[in-house]
Amino acid sequence: MDKDQHARTAEQATAIRTAVPGLAGLDQLLPGEAMLAAMGGTPPVEYRHGNGNGNGDGGVAFVREQDYFNDLYLLAPVGYFVLASDTTVLQMNLVGADLLGLPRNNPERIPFRQFIAQRFMADFDGFVNACLAGDEPQRLSLQMTRGRGDRGFAVTLLGSGAAGAAQFRVVLELAEGKLAALEKSEERFRRIVHSAEEGIWEIDASARTSFVNPKMAAMLGYTIEEMLEQPLVAFMDEEGRSLLERNIARRQQGIAERHEFKFMRKNGTEMWATLATNPIFDGDGSYIGALALVSDITERKQSAELIWHQANYDTLTALPNRNMFQDRLSQEMKKARRDGLFLALLFIDLDQFKEINDRLGHEMGDALLVEAASRIASCVRASDTLARLGGDEFVVILPGLDHVTSAERVAQQIIASLNRPFLLGGSTGSVSASVGIALHPSDASDPEHLLRNADQAMYAAKNAGRNRYSYFTPDMQAASQRRMRLTRDLQMAVANDQFELHYQPIVNLHNGTIERAEALLRWRHPERGMLNPAEFIGSAEASGIILEIGDWVFRNAADQAKRWQEELGRPFQISVNQSPVQFRSDPHVFEEWMQYVERLQLAPRSIVIEITERLLLDHSGPVMERLRQFKSMGLQVALDDFGTGHSVLAHLKKFDIDYLKIDRSFVMDLAGDSGDLALCEGIIVMAHKLGLKVVAEGVETPTQLDLLKAAGCDYAQGYVYAHPMPPAQMSAMARGPARLA
Repeated sequence: MDKDQHARTAEQATAIRTAVPGLAGLDQLLPGEAMLAAMGGTPPVEYRHGNGNGNGDGGVAFVREQDYFNDLYLLAPVGYFVLASDTTVLQMNLVGADLLGLPRNNPERIPFRQFIAQRFMADFDGFVNACLAGDEPQRLSLQMTRGRGDRGFAVTLLGSGAAGAAQFRVVLELAEGKLAALEKSEERFRRIVHSAEEGIWEIDASARTSFVNPKMAAMLGYTIEEMLEQPLVAFMDEEGRSLLERNIARRQQGIAERHEFKFMRKNGTEMWATLATNPIFDGDGSYIGALALVSDITERKQSAELIWHQANYDTLTALPNRNMFQDRLSQEMKKARRDGLFLALLFIDLDQFKEINDRLGHEMGDALLVEAASRIASCVRASDTLARLGGDEFVVILPGLDHVTSAERVAQQIIASLNRPFLLGGSTGSVSASVGIALHPSDASDPEHLLRNADQAMYAAKNAGRNRYSYFTPDMQAASQRRMRLTRDLQMAVANDQFELHYQPIVNLHNGTIERAEALLRWRHPERGMLNPAEFIGSAEASGIILEIGDWVFRNAADQAKRWQEELGRPFQISVNQSPVQFRSDPHVFEEWMQYVERLQLAPRSIVIEITERLLLDHSGPVMERLRQFKSMGLQVALDDFGTGHSVLAHLKKFDIDYLKIDRSFVMDLAGDSGDLALCEGIIVMAHKLGLKVVAEGVETPTQLDLLKAAGCDYAQGYVYAHPMPPAQMSAMARGPARLA
């Protein structure tokens, strides 16, 4: 070692001594005296023998973590030991392990007494008894030896214990003069720092690396030279950097820290480490840096993560298991209560799974379960929880629902998905699913009861014939069955052409002509007669049948607009209502509509798409794209039921709306001195400032009509002119000027 290196190492040793609490002042005291002063009156680490007999059998269990010992004494330049009552070495620092030639963890449980020269055994035993009997420090000079034939070495032992304690502490110093002891200790200390199995990392006041020992550099895969002068954060990821920044201020205040950090090795792999960090101050008390003892805990961390994963996840499907499911369900139920929403729990059992298992074997049965898990997962949202309880039982937590039909839709999708054949090796297998649905808070207020109720509902589905879902409560099940019947009837209605379009005129208030009409859907049910949309649209949306119905409505409205334009010899617009579900459907549908309009040679402005205010609050990609699509196609857009939602001027401008339709709730009580009139006037003025036309819906009396005309409203629609009517009646009415009903 050259002079510069020697000086640098000496500086590091001094810094390390300074950083370790209780070790400052070694230049004024002999090493053993300094350690004894630092130890205080109670042991930093307490131990309990496994069987309590004091002979060391059965191993030693920590009562407290050994971190405190490592922080204070690991790098002390004298030997430090914690001994059991039979003198088994329970803990020792680096210098102590080096003096005895033992691994620091002493795996063979070798007693300290084994190293005492034979002629000093009686004196040593008396020393031990005195340490265990009282609180007064004990001193003994004797000869120690590392084995037969060894010349031995003279030492002074300083002991400290407590009455009734199961262990005591010993500081060992070589019996030499003060200067010789310090010089020899310094040399040994330098050697230990460079050969230590713990990483040693010193940083300056700017958190840049000023020293690392070879072990620290090797742990991260760098050379010492590559790490010097580099900031500590250069070896961390974002999470570690933020944690480090929070702790720097505490170190500057003189607070020792122990934290787990994730470092990034040179090869890009992760290394988890424990840093026991102590601040370093100069003679004036100014903070000049910190020293950290670094232990690699990657293997322990990975083992802990593996144990946690095995405790919370199913090994076959990688889904959350019962343990994690119960925790998730409890958390989601608390959240549902806080947010005022409801939660659905689906309990899924595979029908005929046992037959597959028996016929094709457990290996193919496992393959089916893995595929079933994948299919169920494809039917739920990322925010939902799918778990496997065991066997062929799965559960799904559906939080944050605002309508019960959402749970039904998921159950239907799961049943349909599991109905498809499974390819199992060279064979195929078929199963179905019985699904039980329980709701919180209506069916249960705690997780255990909710799971039990969903399980009962699942058995009700099995008893009813399998391959279906069932609600926990009879009323909910009856309502579900009515919805299922309505869905089947809707499918038949599409196939058998049971839908009709009626039209309500929209009158231009400036010239009294009928320039437009709104297409209103009607269902001529074979048993229940003519039905309005309010009686079936909800089920059509929940089942997805609305997409077929919406396509039929658009094409028929376009056909009708073309016929009326030819009959009347002038432009004529038809307004068509759009469901939010249609906005999230396949975009190719709208392209097909445009092609259909072009084939009819119909001007695109002949069709007005009516949307609700709720859609304007949905900033998702599909909604924005559909509105842009309509405008690029030349279709106009009307905002229906304006004033009942949460529209703002920014939305109206952003979405390029053509018409505002004032909701009937503002029109029905319209009078000369009413607040509703002021609101209507305000809406009309605002719309005109934005370049929009205004349509008033639900106009029923001549008085309402006169007030709207005076307010400057552009169009009116309502019973004051006509109820919705079949196309033939509408055709006759559109030929002349609008007349009051």
